[in-house]
Amino acid sequence: MNDEQFNAMVDSIQEQVFEDAKDAYGVVGFDRWRNPRFHGRMEDADVQGRITGSCGDTMEMFLKIEEDRVTDASYATDGCGSSNVCGSFAAEIAIGKTVEEIFDLTGEDVLNKIGQFPEQEEHCAYLAIKTVQDAVNNYMVKKVQSS
Repeated sequence: MNDEQFNAMVDSIQEQVFEDAKDAYGVVGFDRWRNPRFHGRMEDADVQGRITGSCGDTMEMFLKIEEDRVTDASYATDGCGSSNVCGSFAAEIAIGKTVEEIFDLTGEDVLNKIGQFPEQEEHCAYLAIKTVQDAVNNYMVKKVQSS
């Protein structure tokens, strides 16, 4: 196999992977899969949460909170593409919410924001929201301890 044939084979495989991801995540989820937002550990976060889901993926959420409202959020995960997509959307949803509103969120809110998601991966949305809620819980504990 020469370089040209090899490159054509790689391009074909990549195209198939992208088509499969678009079929699984829909347009909105595919775009976030290709262009993650809110990804990475926030060094100056006010608080963080960390949960390992039943699937073995660990999610971390980092939040900045001012006057009991989330002003910035980011996530990190050692999980699959589905965990990354859900972490990204959960961070986005959290921004602007009060700490009370965070506890009203569910994985369904993430799934609705994405629009289309593989049923067997939906647990990732719930993991992401539980992790945001864990971070906010840690914020509340920290707030009580400092008063």
